[in-house]
Amino acid sequence: MGKSILLEKNARKIADIASENLGEEIILLDTRKISVFSDYSILVTGQTDRHLENLAQKIMRAMKKDGKKIHHKEGTGKTGWILLDYFGLSVHILSKRSRENYDLEDLWSNAKEIVRLQ
Repeated sequence: MGKSILLEKNARKIADIASENLGEEIILLDTRKISVFSDYSILVTGQTDRHLENLAQKIMRAMKKDGKKIHHKEGTGKTGWILLDYFGLSVHILSKRSRENYDLEDLWSNAKEIVRLQ
């Protein structure tokens, strides 16, 4: 299976995990043409600091179970933004305030939207 297909498959799985754990406004973007850091990016909104942390933990556990090692984790629930970097796949778990403030959707408006879950 090609790298891009595998990354997209993992990204879809992460979107499902976020949805199952009450993440909101989940968007999976194909950022290959606009980013040198990530082929796919997922944006998820969480309700509280604890919810952000819980979403990150659920995603990291599921990916680890599948043998996918995280490259880098940054931020905490208290900072309002947790970044999980899986070598070409970035997961942004944000509070509502951080999501509105940083407006990544606008920054990546030229990316192809693959999945949107409310």
